[in-house]
Amino acid sequence: MLEQLELFRLPPLLDGGTPQARHIILAGQLISYALRRDRRRLTLRIDERGLRVGAPRAVPLADIDSFIKNHGEWVLQKLGELASRTVPRHLPIHDGAHLPVLGDEVRVRVTSGGNRGFWQADELWLAARPAADLAVLARRALQRRALEHFRPRLASTVEKIGHAVPALTLSSARTRWGSCSARTGIRLNWRLIHLAPELIDYVIAHEVAHLVEMNHSARFWIVVERLCPDWRSAREALRRQGTALPLL
Repeated sequence: MLEQLELFRLPPLLDGGTPQARHIILAGQLISYALRRDRRRLTLRIDERGLRVGAPRAVPLADIDSFIKNHGEWVLQKLGELASRTVPRHLPIHDGAHLPVLGDEVRVRVTSGGNRGFWQADELWLAARPAADLAVLARRALQRRALEHFRPRLASTVEKIGHAVPALTLSSARTRWGSCSARTGIRLNWRLIHLAPELIDYVIAHEVAHLVEMNHSARFWIVVERLCPDWRSAREALRRQGTALPLL
């Protein structure tokens, strides 16, 4: 499966090293891409920087080009979606800005104060000092809101399998929506707060199912379906929407 389409993956913002700039013709179009030769296998990723290809050092360039051409339809489709995207991911925070929260939009209001965020009706208020970083204040407020929403949903889901409620912590990972550990509990990406509740419920169901099956076997997906019967459509929606979330 192409790397960008793996479950619970978001395009990372930064990679180490310097990629090599190359290009290829796909369906008559000249497509530029960045090649990195420090990967274990051939991978394709498309994010705001365009097409990025990973390959082991020993793989010939001809094989890399063949790999891209074999996935040419997917590459052109995703590049087209990227070009048509109208909402910038890097969202500046200011008075009057709008943020997606639980599938709806909330307005950001900025006033003077002691550097704290609070919610009032459908608005996120940032009481800020003159030199405050508004993005930091917004992130903190969103993370608190995320915990408030995640905790009862996790408890409700865990109850369905008769398991004790595990510890819950937030993650800021760029590449995972969630994780589950028998030792440390469940971690959920706070950026899920931008998505509709049913998509958050799917991620929670996915991680809770790992308390029963610490794998992705057929038995695991049976548990997921018991916890979230509509998991297939939720997973597809998560794949579509996850790469368009704002970055604060």
